[in-house]
Amino acid sequence: MTEQQYTATAPLADIPPEPAGDPAVPAVPPVKKDRRVLRAVLRWTAAVVVFAAVGASTAYGITRMERTDVPGLATETDGRWTYPEITRPPLPAGSPAPFAEENLASLHHADLRELLLPAPTGAEADKELSGRDGWLATKDFLSAYALEEDRDNLGQLLTDHALRHIAARGWTTPDGTRTRIYLLQFESGQVADVLQQDHLTNFDSPAYGLRGADRMHMDEGFPADAEVVDVRHYAYAEAKPYGAEQVRQAYLVSGDVLGLVVQARKGGAAAVPFQQTVVLQSQLLG
Repeated sequence: MTEQQYTATAPLADIPPEPAGDPAVPAVPPVKKDRRVLRAVLRWTAAVVVFAAVGASTAYGITRMERTDVPGLATETDGRWTYPEITRPPLPAGSPAPFAEENLASLHHADLRELLLPAPTGAEADKELSGRDGWLATKDFLSAYALEEDRDNLGQLLTDHALRHIAARGWTTPDGTRTRIYLLQFESGQVADVLQQDHLTNFDSPAYGLRGADRMHMDEGFPADAEVVDVRHYAYAEAKPYGAEQVRQAYLVSGDVLGLVVQARKGGAAAVPFQQTVVLQSQLLG
């Protein structure tokens, strides 16, 4: 199966795209949204900000918008990171998309390790999250949480909910922002839903505190229209005073996969790259 490559953008405004500037990429008309349609994950560049790609099976259509077309993102220096070209992994032959009607359990059949967002250009990889053959041990994931009691309780919950495996990736950008992404896969979308709704997230704060993040509250600044179809996100930010560094985190729920995105930076974790990272990772899972 031939994969197509594409340009990553974030769905931060419902504004019709201008024609792409690259003559080598033909404009493709929008396609009606459908649960059976796989969304593309596209390359994030300094000039592109709005995700608008849909296609059937593993085929993807491409449309683009310039940064200046999106309210609140009108400058070239808003702090967005530049990512390498991102290619969505192919589905195994005969396997349905995670949200196809025939996929009643909402399973991601693509390799979970290939669904991790790659590090942006210029970032230094966090080798401690590489795990063994790309799979992270459960104890290493649990070490992200501050309290021993929370680690014990959450570890038991992961066992009770039949955690299959964990894939993770992390990096540090030149400005000192540390990013960690964890993807946890379960036996079905229903199981991941129950774990998130009953145990991981509260209305204003996460149920379990991360290391170095004592006062986490709902991130009111996260764009309300940055949702990705078939992916729910719950974003939180550490409130002032937050000490030496600030932590931002978001839980993602997409079918049988539960994700955790964490960013921390001395003096304050910037909102824009956090939002960008959450949206791009969501697009890979959606």
